[in-house]
Amino acid sequence: YSSGVLPTLLLTYVPKENNFPSFLVYTESQNYLAVQPKSKKTLTKSGVKNIVVVEGVRIPFLQSGTSYADLMPHDLARAALQGLLNRTSVPREVVDYIVYGTVIQEVKTSNVAREAALGAGFSDKTPAHTVTMACISSNQAMTTGVGMIAAGQCDVVVAGGVELMSDVPIRHSRKMRKTMLTLNRAKTLGQKLSLLSKIRPDYFAPELPAVAEFSTSETMGHSADRLAAAFAVSRLEQDEYALRSHTLAKKAQDGGLLLDVVPFKVPGKDTVTKDNGIRPSSMEQMGKLKPAFVKPYGTVTAANSSFLTDGASAVLLMSEEKALAMGYKPKAYLRDFVYVSQDPKDQLLLGPTYATPKVLEKAGLTMADIDVFEFHEAFAGQILANLKAMDSDWFAQNYMGRKSKVGAPPLEKFNTWGGSLSLGHPFAATGCRLVMTTAHSLKKEGGQYGLVAACAAGGQVRHSLLLSLSARVP
Repeated sequence: YSSGVLPTLLLTYVPKENNFPSFLVYTESQNYLAVQPKSKKTLTKSGVKNIVVVEGVRIPFLQSGTSYADLMPHDLARAALQGLLNRTSVPREVVDYIVYGTVIQEVKTSNVAREAALGAGFSDKTPAHTVTMACISSNQAMTTGVGMIAAGQCDVVVAGGVELMSDVPIRHSRKMRKTMLTLNRAKTLGQKLSLLSKIRPDYFAPELPAVAEFSTSETMGHSADRLAAAFAVSRLEQDEYALRSHTLAKKAQDGGLLLDVVPFKVPGKDTVTKDNGIRPSSMEQMGKLKPAFVKPYGTVTAANSSFLTDGASAVLLMSEEKALAMGYKPKAYLRDFVYVSQDPKDQLLLGPTYATPKVLEKAGLTMADIDVFEFHEAFAGQILANLKAMDSDWFAQNYMGRKSKVGAPPLEKFNTWGGSLSLGHPFAATGCRLVMTTAHSLKKEGGQYGLVAACAAGGQVRHSLLLSLSARVP
């Protein structure tokens, strides 16, 4: 996950009495009926091109070090792209552009979007590039696609994200790297031996990657622990929320609600069909774990934190005109989005609090208009701190320059199918998962608007991609 960045997606479900065409959201694995949505205003803007999500998929999110451990990132991204092609039957040649997000890059495939696209059978004439914005990298990929379509540069864009935490780059120390590069330029045996004689034992100490802020050197878990303490979020509250996430995710998985998941035949292994990090426990068992970051008195543990995850996702974006001309039934309409940033030290994980009111005001909506909230769960303490901040007039007035609070989302509308704590969090792939979960949940519940938000590293927040979920009501 990336610290400080919040992605928000607003989804709207459009009944037949609205002005623009309405369609029944369709999925091949659908096993529930869409509920009649409430009649609300649409967010269609005159003269602005409608951009839709046609479909979105992800391969199962797995704990790092399990079935994907021997693969490379482009293998996972390729599988997600192939899953999207199989689900939609979209001709490869119709896709104008491919954008992928990733956080920890594999040096052999720095432009993983291009390598995955070629591996999935896309034409070498189809451009592809890779973006990185910490945990909202696939959000950035999606909004990049939205911009391309809105500008008239493209009609069809595939966006997605991939992360493989099972195999991350581990570098030699800088001293060793410098010596090796100099050694490569040495011309005589004497010069080479002289350089080798200067190598000391500490040169062999590797540089290990860490989920830490470059500007503050603080790990995100430590930031989450401090944030929880600042908002008086107890260990008990965090464990209860984490248990809620796993319980709801298990219920959604068993109920066949996670419709974005597509099976993946891992080379040399069995076919993976579901996420493997969903593990409802008990408060008693969770209470036995020791603090993971601030020791011995911290409240953030392995049980109430998101775990290292491998996975990939992909969504198919089109202009509404193109989608309808090709006979597709849009899952959702992408209406708007905002990115915000704040202090990466003390407000690293408070992105949702700052971004939510901005996107709502931009759309002319209130919290009461939102039917589904999907927030990225980096840590249970981070979620609960944001909910408290959003419900605080004092915080709004003293830190946000606002007259009053925006209000906290009601839990009956909030992450009701689990979240990153339970489903997993492959950094760059989570954004697409949030969007598709929101779309499917809106359809099932008959809602119109959904809001997606996520914190990200660097104190940044991308908040609010507004989608309107469209359905033809008989």
